[in-house]
Amino acid sequence: MPSNDTPNANGTSPNSGDEPRIGRELWTHPAPETTQMHAFKTDISRRYGITFGPETDASASLWRWSVDNIPEFWAEVWDACGIRANRRFDNVVDPAAPMFPRPKWFSGAKLNFAENLLFPQVAEPPHEDAIAIIAATEETRDRKTWKELRERVRVYAAAMAGKVQAGDRVVGFVGNHFEALVAMLAATSLGAIWSGVSPDNGSTAVLDRWTQLEPTVLFADNAVFYNGRAHDSIAKLAEILKGLPSLKHVVVLEKFPAIPVDLSILTLSSDGKAWLEEEFLAAAEDPRRPLEFLQLEPDWPVYILFSSGTTGKPKCICHGAIGTLIQHKKEHTLHCDMKPGDVFFQYTTVTWMMWHWLVSGLASGLTVVLYDGSPFRPLVDGNGDAAMPGLIEELGVTHFGTSAKYLSILEQKNIQPRDRYPLKSLKAIYSTAAVLAPSTFEYVYQAFGAINLGSITGGTDIISLFGAPNPLVPVHSGYIQCIGLGMKVEAFDISGKNCERTNEPGDLVCTAVFPSQPVSFWGADGAAAYERSYFTTFPGIWHHGDFVKISPTTRGLLMLGRSDGLLKPAGVRFGSAEIYNILLSHFPTSISDALCIGRRRTTDTDEAVVLFLLMAPGHELTPELMKEITQVVARELSSRHVPAFIEQCPKIPLTTNGKKVEVAVKQILSGWDVKVSASVEDPEVLDWYRKWAEEH
Repeated sequence: MPSNDTPNANGTSPNSGDEPRIGRELWTHPAPETTQMHAFKTDISRRYGITFGPETDASASLWRWSVDNIPEFWAEVWDACGIRANRRFDNVVDPAAPMFPRPKWFSGAKLNFAENLLFPQVAEPPHEDAIAIIAATEETRDRKTWKELRERVRVYAAAMAGKVQAGDRVVGFVGNHFEALVAMLAATSLGAIWSGVSPDNGSTAVLDRWTQLEPTVLFADNAVFYNGRAHDSIAKLAEILKGLPSLKHVVVLEKFPAIPVDLSILTLSSDGKAWLEEEFLAAAEDPRRPLEFLQLEPDWPVYILFSSGTTGKPKCICHGAIGTLIQHKKEHTLHCDMKPGDVFFQYTTVTWMMWHWLVSGLASGLTVVLYDGSPFRPLVDGNGDAAMPGLIEELGVTHFGTSAKYLSILEQKNIQPRDRYPLKSLKAIYSTAAVLAPSTFEYVYQAFGAINLGSITGGTDIISLFGAPNPLVPVHSGYIQCIGLGMKVEAFDISGKNCERTNEPGDLVCTAVFPSQPVSFWGADGAAAYERSYFTTFPGIWHHGDFVKISPTTRGLLMLGRSDGLLKPAGVRFGSAEIYNILLSHFPTSISDALCIGRRRTTDTDEAVVLFLLMAPGHELTPELMKEITQVVARELSSRHVPAFIEQCPKIPLTTNGKKVEVAVKQILSGWDVKVSASVEDPEVLDWYRKWAEEH
């Protein structure tokens, strides 16, 4: 360990005033032998007679054993992390099975996802009077015990029993609050499948997703409170209901009683009904029905998340019970060293996969913080920059998850939370949704102290992590600490060969089965869409769409952005088709065509959405039209979809078969050295985009 790079006790580097350097060592765990990862590694060594080298040794590490012995590894995780099952598995998985079609996992087992969260299988289960949930807003705090959580889920499940069958889709147009969690747990206790979308999304974005699911029950907030103001959601809900004829029950949660709810504007099919929450609960066929958990196959779907491609509607990704559960427990328990009594706070909405990662903390006996509101409220001395550090201090948060964008904002403003708060409870900060810049790594150690800064990556597609924290591995500036155990991640060059040893960047791929692969894609074309999404670039190999370097010395991951045409500003992952559909719908005569690109250069802290417009003959891009486009995108999708640049262009580059050349333009705008494919119909048109990139 280079002595001049060793962190001080307060987490700052003696050289922290130097220019940030990729690869600088910033932190090591002060007592790694006390961690659950160390105990697991020691137990595997003893049980299997293996002498492990350091985790940076690719050939002798625990990670290498985990990916070379997949059935044995995941069986050990089942026992070490604790899976509650009515019946134990007969077989983990066939290690020789192809990744697609997805093989079955833990066949023979019977379990229920909600039961594992409500009754965590841990060595010392939390007492029923311990705090399970802290529901916080910009203005309020509400603590719920394990007993109160279980009872509320029982009441919800009793009301839903008879109205919801196993396999039905139950959806939530809800904020990140206690009732959203309760509705999800009640639904999955009955074998239903949950899908949540935050009310800050427009009706078009919601319907693009939920019309594919044909949900039976919808829970919805009457209003959203954000940045000190309440915003009525009922009018938007009424628009959504018009496009969902399958709904039988709509349950309105009166989160803000001061805003009246007019149920008469909520039109359902002839046999459907709109309810206020308490009316719905009071109408239970058996109000005293005990809390029961339908025991199901391990791969039974529990969540449907959405990920957008460059064409068509968002893909409906179905995640199964055991894959979600065992991955999250592995990550929380081993990689994050979370233990019962710890307080876990991930800033998220219900739409994002990180909400699902957060609430799974219950399965490890954690106290989970659900925060609904702006990260810059409440104001502290008239300033919101210290709002989240203040909440960490107030609630005794031990593990805090946020976005790279949030941390970069604090860095740019040079906010120093420890000047205001001791933050003695804080053990770790997790950063995701975008690449964390080396300078922000340095800033976090200056501003928050000697914590485990875990830059993490994975995503909606796997509802878990490929790149994870690890208490046995140092934190190096700019790098994700390690590849997750059991995840056979490699970097492939364009020919499909591993380029890790040459220290060259490549596509992030996974070359062996893992349990959190989606169990399916919803819909008639689901199997074909599943295969197209991950297994066509490198046949039979999971292609994730990230550009990455794997360090041959530290085994850390250096993330270089998306390698495909998806956009990911502020961690909101969406496809250009969502923007194209809005333009086609609202501006069919004035806009002839468009190209929507995500731009992120090495000097940028986040990806920017750039929208190029080919105007129809006789039309020009005016300031008034730009304003109208911005307003429509914000209203029907969200404010995070709004382009940072809207530019008129002379031509849209196409391939010879008429497909838009999004990836090449993305690379040009991001400053990459692009070799134009022979499939580009008119390579010279890309010169205009090169010039634009130079000038902007």
